[in-house]
Order: sequence, then C-alpha cells, then structure tokens
Amino acid sequence: MGRLTGTGTALVTPFKKNGTIDEPSLRGLVEWQIKNKVEFLVPCGSTGESATMTREERRRVIEIVIDQNADRVPVIAGTGTNSTLDSLDLTHDAKEVGVDTVLLVGPYYNKPTQEGFYQHFKRIIEECDVKAVLYNVPGRTASNMLAETTLRLAEEVENVIAIKEASNNLEQIMEIIKHRPKDFAVLSGEDSLTLPIITSGGDGVISVVSNEVPREFSDMVRAALAGDLKKAKELHYRLFDLMRANFIESNPIPVKTALHMMGMVEESLRLPLTKMAKHNREKLKKVLILKIANL
Repeated sequence: MGRLTGTGTALVTPFKKNGTIDEPSLRGLVEWQIKNKVEFLVPCGSTGESATMTREERRRVIEIVIDQNADRVPVIAGTGTNSTLDSLDLTHDAKEVGVDTVLLVGPYYNKPTQEGFYQHFKRIIEECDVKAVLYNVPGRTASNMLAETTLRLAEEVENVIAIKEASNNLEQIMEIIKHRPKDFAVLSGEDSLTLPIITSGGDGVISVVSNEVPREFSDMVRAALAGDLKKAKELHYRLFDLMRANFIESNPIPVKTALHMMGMVEESLRLPLTKMAKHNREKLKKVLILKIANL
C-alpha cells in the first residue's frame, strides 16, 4: 500500500431537531461526497461532534457510513478520546463494523507528556491491530505532539500510516515531511494551509470545507498534488473566504449552518455548541452565496 493521499472529508453528523442521528441526511452526505470525487471519508472526528456522542451513537454513525459507502472509497473512523481505555473500546467497535483504519486524536484536557502521547497511541494501535492516522490539533487538545514524537511513532509502531497535522506550525510539519518513513503520509488539518503543505511535500488533507464544496476543494488538492500550481492557486483563493468563514465560530457550527442553508441537514447541534449568532450567520450566508455563484 502506498501513501494515503488526496482529500478526506471530516463528515458532519446530522442530527434531527430532537437531537437524534438523522440517518437519511447522513446517507445523503455520503452520496454527495462520493459523487463529488473525494478520496476518502472520515466520520466521527471533531467536525462530527464525536466528543458529545455516546459510544453507541458513534458506532451507529460508522455503521451507516460503511453501509452507504459500500466499499467505494476508504473510510477512516474517528475513535480517539482523552481516555486510552475509552479509545480502545471505540476502536474495537469500529473494527467490528468493518473499519480497518482509524483517526486517533491526541488526548485532550489531560495534557500528556511526549512519552504519554507515544504510549497512548502505541497501546491502542497494537492492541486493536488497526492502521491509524494520528491527529495533532493543539488548539483543541491544549497539547502539541512534537515532530520527534510523530516520527518516533511512525518509525517504531507498525500500522501508523499518517498524521493529520493541525498545529498551524509549518516548520514542525516540514520537519515531519523531511524525516518521515517512505510510506508515511502527512495530511493537512487546516483547509487554508493545505496548498502550502502540499507544495512542501505533504500528501493531502482531512477537510472541513469539503463538506460544502467537495468537488472544487478536492480538485484543488489533486491539482496541487499533480504540480499544477496555477490551477491549485486559482481554486485555493476562490475558496479561501469560505475556508475562513467556517471558523468564525467554533467548528462545526459554521459548516453545519452552511449545509442547512444548502438544504442538506437540519440546523441541529449538540450542547454546548449552539446555533450561530445572527451577525455571523449573515457573514457566512454572504460568503456562501458568493462562492456558489462563482463555482
């Protein structure tokens, strides 16, 4: 198997107005993504509100995505938490329903040492016997996994196949790219930094904005990977305002609001996330209307 490449969409989890999982809308999102040529799907990540879903709900979301996908594209399921034991349970669940690769976020709140990162990931991957994409997002977890720890895991733990890097630290990301093992993929965890990361030797992205514009964003990534920087830059800047608008409030509030405006999901979030503030909603609406008109 070669490196993981291209665009993976960090799928939102649609909820009904009563707060339960909206299965028809989730199935519709999977079809929308595959039809628009993303390379892989990532349910139950941060964008999927996994932190406020029960174990049973997370398993069910993964089951729905696996079923609807029907082996058309790879599915990488988010199973990480700040508890190693809980992450083991969730990873076993994902494996039981047909997932062979998982996304493991760095433990949040606990603030582990670098050795803590290493032992946490090593135990989950080895005990569950799954391939894993590590996920470094210090803006959410309050702890940064250093390049040396990422490289140690990539070199010493079998089945560590990639990292989703959302540290916003390009020097750190380039350090990983420079010294990584041959088949270890470096994926952007920030839509707006995807182009510079790919031009530095990165392999793709796990994306938020591809929920809204899967064809255009994945076209940008494919162009960048193919070395067509003229096309990649054109698409990058065409989508840049929407990438930024997706973070004017906590993710996934804006992207779910946008998908609601597009008629794809209910405007339903799990507390402590709430509906978008009116003034930010208007900003998002203007950006979304402009983007759709220009696509």
